[in-house]
Amino acid sequence: MQRSTRRSRRGQGVPFIVMQMALAFLLFAGFPVQGQTLSALARLDPAGSQIVDEGDGMAVTLALSQPVPWRVRLLDAPPRLVLDLREVDWTGLQDMPQTSAALLGLRAGVFRPGWSRLVIELASPMRVTTAQMTTDPGTVVHLRLDPTTQADFALQAALPEPADWALPDPAVLPPGPRREDGPMIVVLDPGHGGLDPGAERDGQTEAALMLQFARELKEALVRDGGFDVVITRDEDLFVPLETRISIARAAGADVFISLHADAIAEGEAVGATIYTLAAEASDEASAALAERHDRDDLLAGVDLTAQDDLVAEVLMDMARTTTAPRTARLADALQAAIQGADIKMHRQPQQRAGFSVLKSPDIPSVLIELGFLSSARDLARLNDPDWRARMTGALRDGLLAWAAVDAVLSGPIDR
Repeated sequence: MQRSTRRSRRGQGVPFIVMQMALAFLLFAGFPVQGQTLSALARLDPAGSQIVDEGDGMAVTLALSQPVPWRVRLLDAPPRLVLDLREVDWTGLQDMPQTSAALLGLRAGVFRPGWSRLVIELASPMRVTTAQMTTDPGTVVHLRLDPTTQADFALQAALPEPADWALPDPAVLPPGPRREDGPMIVVLDPGHGGLDPGAERDGQTEAALMLQFARELKEALVRDGGFDVVITRDEDLFVPLETRISIARAAGADVFISLHADAIAEGEAVGATIYTLAAEASDEASAALAERHDRDDLLAGVDLTAQDDLVAEVLMDMARTTTAPRTARLADALQAAIQGADIKMHRQPQQRAGFSVLKSPDIPSVLIELGFLSSARDLARLNDPDWRARMTGALRDGLLAWAAVDAVLSGPIDR
């Protein structure tokens, strides 16, 4: 069996940088099988969102690109409603209608790793009378607040948060040793985990299925491919999206592979799909990384701590330009190996999308949808040990083929 070889690299001419809830508390759970917009980061849809008066109360409508775990509660001094959600891009928040007389102010941002927060400042004491998330036809959070007394509001705001409902700390996983040479390092990222089960069907979750597959793929890559492998989560843990990139960066990853098995609500989708970062997502990715990510996680080998966002974006664009053809060859090699093993692929085997975990500018990264949980045939395949063995073997062979070609086309380089 061919063995993988890791090359140090610094680039060639380009630096390789890179419910109703009467007590206004938590509600998060697995969601039914449904369609998604194929983005790992939920986004606000300002056009479908609003905060308006409704009778004597206030109605809050927040349209999101996909369902996420969430909770809502009241806080006092000053009176405000707090909505915590797992990783939401709030771009356009100020553009949505905000005409309620009960609204004093609105702000949103990152609350803690893996969580975002929306704070609604209230003009007077109010109580939450409705809090629910609907997912058909789209994902919408509906909140209804009605006037109440100061004493009642203070009582609601002072209620302790049950320990079982506290936002969990994100997983902090130690990376493997970073080496200057030796075997190629592959980072496997089993999607979802912990309080985020992903797609569900017949009592099975995407998170659990992908963790099982990642463990089996790791064994195949180490045993038969000579790779070093790091897994972003080796338990049923919640790992924030950008932490997954940080783990890959700390491990000195040569390749990043995110593993998923999605679901759709309408039509029929069957077979594996390989995703790479959409070209139109590149500028957005640069801006988001420059704004949100630790500077030492952005680009390997270059200190960006003293650089402004424009410089960081330019450098990341340069790195991405160099990495993009390597990623395209990786996707081609994986597709060829999967089809060569006579494994069913989607009618469009390669697609492009703005997945957050693919936005590391200097690490060739792909997201593989191994199948669709909405397909009984795909679910049966994911539960078949023989099929999983064929798929892990195909991915191993695809990585080996890519590594050999990449070594020739990219040339000898130093880290």
